Amino acid sequence: NKLTAFFTDVIQFPTFTQKSHSKRSVSLQSFTLSSYRMFQVMRFAVQEINNSSLILPNVSLGYEIFDHCSDKFNFQAILNMISRNGSIQVLRCVNEYLSKVIAVAGPFRSMESMTVAPMFAMNLIPMVNYGSSSSVLSDKWKYPSFLRTTASNKDLIHLIILIIQHFNWNWVAFVSSGDENSQNGLQLFKSQLKDTKICLAYAKELNEMSDHYEILQQLEGLSIEVIIVFAGQSSAVTFIKSAIKHNIHNKVWIAGDSWSLNKNLPRLSGIKAIGTIIGITETVMPLPGFKDFVYLSQTQRNNRPSTCEQTPSRQTCNQACDLCSDVSPEEIIGENPSYSFATYSAIYAMAHALHNLLLCDIKGCSDNVTVYPFMLLRELKRSNFTILNRHIEFDSNGDPTSTSYAIVFWNQSGQAEKVGSYETDPTLDVPFSINNTQIHWYADQVPVARCSPECSEGFAKKIDGLHQCCFQCNVCPGMTYVNYTDDPYSCIDCRKTEWSKPGSTFCTQRSVEYILFTDPIAITLMFSTGVLLALTLAIVILFALNYDKPVVKSAGGPMCFLLLGCLSASSISVFFFFGKPTVTNCVLRYFLFLLFYTVCLGCFAVRSFQIVCIFKMATKFPKIHSWWVKHNGQWWLIAIVFVLQLLLLTTVFTASPPTPVSDMTSYRDQIILKCAMRRTVIMFLLLTIVLASLCFIFSYMGKDLPKNYNESKANTLYLLFLILTWITFCTASILYHGKYLQLFNAMSVLSSSYSILFCYFLPKCYIIIFQPQKNTQQHFQGIIQRYTQNISSK
Repeated sequence: NKLTAFFTDVIQFPTFTQKSHSKRSVSLQSFTLSSYRMFQVMRFAVQEINNSSLILPNVSLGYEIFDHCSDKFNFQAILNMISRNGSIQVLRCVNEYLSKVIAVAGPFRSMESMTVAPMFAMNLIPMVNYGSSSSVLSDKWKYPSFLRTTASNKDLIHLIILIIQHFNWNWVAFVSSGDENSQNGLQLFKSQLKDTKICLAYAKELNEMSDHYEILQQLEGLSIEVIIVFAGQSSAVTFIKSAIKHNIHNKVWIAGDSWSLNKNLPRLSGIKAIGTIIGITETVMPLPGFKDFVYLSQTQRNNRPSTCEQTPSRQTCNQACDLCSDVSPEEIIGENPSYSFATYSAIYAMAHALHNLLLCDIKGCSDNVTVYPFMLLRELKRSNFTILNRHIEFDSNGDPTSTSYAIVFWNQSGQAEKVGSYETDPTLDVPFSINNTQIHWYADQVPVARCSPECSEGFAKKIDGLHQCCFQCNVCPGMTYVNYTDDPYSCIDCRKTEWSKPGSTFCTQRSVEYILFTDPIAITLMFSTGVLLALTLAIVILFALNYDKPVVKSAGGPMCFLLLGCLSASSISVFFFFGKPTVTNCVLRYFLFLLFYTVCLGCFAVRSFQIVCIFKMATKFPKIHSWWVKHNGQWWLIAIVFVLQLLLLTTVFTASPPTPVSDMTSYRDQIILKCAMRRTVIMFLLLTIVLASLCFIFSYMGKDLPKNYNESKANTLYLLFLILTWITFCTASILYHGKYLQLFNAMSVLSSSYSILFCYFLPKCYIIIFQPQKNTQQHFQGIIQRYTQNISSK
């Protein structure tokens, strides 16, 4: 059996046998030095293994190499490889069928691998690939015998996206070629962009008919600064040369692994003008002894016959090729080393699998074991060894479990300088890193590659066109915010309990405002209420001590005590304007005041009417006056007012009580807790207004009454204070909606009570205390007599 190797464009690859022999293939394609280097690496690996006493002692690896440059001639070689004695038994069980070769390395390109892999899979002949990176080949249902030592495009594309994100770019182009590997890379790139903020602004496939100038002009027209060239080496080189020719300047070129270590492009005149070139390649692993091997091979080649026709029986050319004679060892050693370790480790993977199957030890390998391809495939899947400090192991898809990538920068001297790395090993803490300081940008700073500049803080994006990277910036209005993490394209409404300024990126909790009992103004008002209650109590005591005196009788006698009691009860409502509003204090703050202050107004209305009736109506309507006196009409009227207001308040407050509400509309940053009065409050306000009007009317009618009975000035004054107080409050409630409106309400209640106390009761207290001579029966009778005389004279 043999290991068979495929090298695209030049030769292709090995098997296991006790002999070493090879067959020559004449290539019709142009000579490719990079493939020839891979071929030499394969030969070097086979020679190392055959010279080793540890891996396969007393067993030698033999190989046949084929140039996979033509499907027409290639399939003849493939059919020959999977045959046995010139025939192919397609229905033979894999554990009974032994083909000509036991394993295959190659071919290099993905499309070629996809073409031939099913044929080798028919008998589970393992393919250990060193260059085909299309992720399609990871599908084990289609390619069950395919493994590879090079990474899948999935990891490579992921690394490209990491680089783009690292430099905060989002407006990029992807230039590919028509081969399967490039197309797979484009598909993976598009699929992996879904979870990023990167936009693919332009994608183009290069072929022999491509107009490079037109493509470059389109890139310029779209203002694309970052161009990913994920194409085959020949297509990529031609495209870069066109960019130089057409004076394309100041771009960032991300090179795929096929040309990132190209040795000729960096030497071209004008390569520096096109911008910055960042390449991606698998980490280059130096192969100890390879340089000496190449120089030794050159010496041996010079001593060989120049053509295959000169060899005995034309059986072997000993890896000679007609197109290789002008290649120097220096050129081979200096050629792109990207796939050298992948080729090297592919051969070693096969050797380690054979080591296990042949039960090898330091004494040698067993010669009683028949190795079938499917057995070697099984051992290859179990590979777990270290070579040149690199761990070799395959996952369930046949891909290497860990791959090391190098990120290179083409520096000013034309060398590919390593500036970063990426490890696919998920156990590493920092798998991706770039040293920004090692990259010298054409503009001395990281280029900006964005369709639209980033919006300022608090501005939402509005997509302008087809790509989400192209947008306009609109400031988010107040009470909204933009969350750049979740949705940078929308202004999100704040919650009802939150607020924000225009151009915000978050909402702030609104403060809940109400008057605390500890507020200095609240303390002042409560103290003032306490003073009023104390003054009321003092007046009650003073009036009680002077109950039989004319001043108290003229003030209303027992009705004074009712007035003072209702005045005290109404002022108590002030205490319920503070603290967090509840249904109870909302009801009591209005119920107490409206009920008892209405009784106060009723007392004044009745009192004013009664005085006018005595002095002016008694003589004209004696019967009405006698009925009024006999049946205590004043008390009946006060009782009616009290009961009527009580019924109105109870009915309305039961059906629709004043309730605590949260005012969220007056201030964007505050929630004002207050008590809401319904429109039905007008029903009991009407009664209050009517009584106040009657007070004013009767006071006016009695303006010419005796001085001690003339209350028109007192009533007018306190009514004036009352009207001004509530007009002020109504005006404030229209213009101001903050928490201190409750204080204005409490002040209005207190002012209404103080106006009665100061305008009506304090003058009478003054007479009782400081002018006792006027608080006598004779003084009052004299005033009445003078008033009667004046009336009679008129």
